[in-house]
Amino acid sequence: MNVKIFADGADLTHITRLASDPEIAGFTTNPTLMRQAGVDDYETFAHAMLKVIGGRPVSFEVFSDEFNEMERQARQIATWGENVFVKIPITNTKGESSIPLVRRLSAAGVKTNVTAIFTVEQIDGAIGAVADGPGANISVFAGRIADAGVDPIPYVRHAVANSSAYPHVEVIWASPREVLNVVQANDVGCQIITVTPDILKKLSSLGKDLDVFSRETVQMFYDDASAAGFSI
Repeated sequence: MNVKIFADGADLTHITRLASDPEIAGFTTNPTLMRQAGVDDYETFAHAMLKVIGGRPVSFEVFSDEFNEMERQARQIATWGENVFVKIPITNTKGESSIPLVRRLSAAGVKTNVTAIFTVEQIDGAIGAVADGPGANISVFAGRIADAGVDPIPYVRHAVANSSAYPHVEVIWASPREVLNVVQANDVGCQIITVTPDILKKLSSLGKDLDVFSRETVQMFYDDASAAGFSI
């Protein structure tokens, strides 16, 4: 498959292990994942992560809700390495668009990852904002769109088609829910999919013979019933 696997997380021990895996093409993280992993010093963690990932692309997210402070943080984060993309949420918590900020950062040469994108209007606005800048990512939150009972594939396909004129812009299938999403992302021409640790563990099942999978599942049920000592 052509889609690139980016590992999503903030556990430095796990990231260090993944850094030795040639199948992992890049990394992403966010403030929620960092908090869950117990990170209490953002910059110290970021520099430690940069030391172990071997120059592969990585996205670090701003965490202010005010655009002036977002811009200050973004410009600072961008100085941490040529492989660093700065995640900018498509809106702040007030619903105010960050597109003007993304456009300013792109014009200043900052590589951005426009994140938390859910709508066609957001997709088109983000692509327009990064069209004349350096490398950029457009993160369509396909998994969360699906959580709303909406098929995310038309949204990702739209992002891929509308960004195709800009080879420096890559679309990310974000918030995956299952291994099937990797296949779907590849089939629609999405360049990147972020993969969480639970899905990474399942990637070995990709393309597995379903008859074999069925027998292994039955074996699991049988072994667990035997281990439990069930009787009727």
